[in-house]
Amino acid sequence: MSQYAELLEEFEVYGRSAAGVKSLMQHVSQRLHEEMTRYNWVGFYFMEVPTFDTLVLGPYVGSFMPTLRIPLDSGLCGAAATTGETVAVNNVAADPRYLGSDLVKSNIVVPIFVKKRVVAELCIESYFADTFTAPEQKFIESCAALVGRYMEKEALAGARNAGPLQ
Repeated sequence: MSQYAELLEEFEVYGRSAAGVKSLMQHVSQRLHEEMTRYNWVGFYFMEVPTFDTLVLGPYVGSFMPTLRIPLDSGLCGAAATTGETVAVNNVAADPRYLGSDLVKSNIVVPIFVKKRVVAELCIESYFADTFTAPEQKFIESCAALVGRYMEKEALAGARNAGPLQ
C-alpha cells in the first residue's frame, strides 16, 4: 500500500471516531506535516459565515505564523475559494498572488465543498520548489474531499439535532 493510501485510510478511520471536524482537521494537519517531509506548513481555512467573503484560519501545524484572515480577493487561498478549483504553484516567487512567507517556495490550496459550496480549504506550503507533482496534487485533493465528507455529515447531524422550530 502506498504512503498516500495508508494516510487516507488512517484519516478515514480517525474521522469515524473524531470529536468533530476540527479534531479531524487537526489530525490531518499534524500527520501530513509529520509524514510528508516537504510539507512545512499544513492547515485549514474556513469560509467566514454568514458573509462568505473572507477565509478564517482553522487548525494548522507548521513552522511559521499564518495569515489569520484572507479576503477572497487576495492570495492563492482567495483564488482557490473564488474559482472552486485547486491552485498549485511550484514557484510562488513567480506568482504575484502569493501572500505568505519568503521562505515558502511551493504552495497548494484545495477547496473543500459541502453541498457544492466552498466552505473551507486545505492549504499546504513547502520550503522547496516543485513540491506538488500531479500525484501529490491528487493525494491532497483526496484528503480535502475526505474532510469535506465529514463536514457534510456534521452539518447534516447538526440539522437533524436542531429539531423542529419552536
